[in-house]
Amino acid sequence: MSGPNGDPNISIDTDDVDEFSDEEYAAINSMLDQINSCLDDLEERNDTLNAKLKDLLESNRQARQEFREQQRDAIREPPSSHPSQPAEGDQREQ
Repeated sequence: MSGPNGDPNISIDTDDVDEFSDEEYAAINSMLDQINSCLDDLEERNDTLNAKLKDLLESNRQARQEFREQQRDAIREPPSSHPSQPAEGDQREQ
């Protein structure tokens, strides 16, 4: 006879199975419910964190793209002289 997982040569003796009382089953069920609740909470937190990280990555991509576009535009446009700053030959000594 095969075992519970299909393992050969493992027999199960049902005479040695311990009997649990209703209180013990209730306690086990209560613990399993608490574990399940904790796992649900962790899953929700994980989903929230995952969504926030995706938003952050998308924001970062957009910021990098805008920065690259600004760099390309700055390279294409020649620097303009500002009216508040005199040109090189226009400086007067006082």
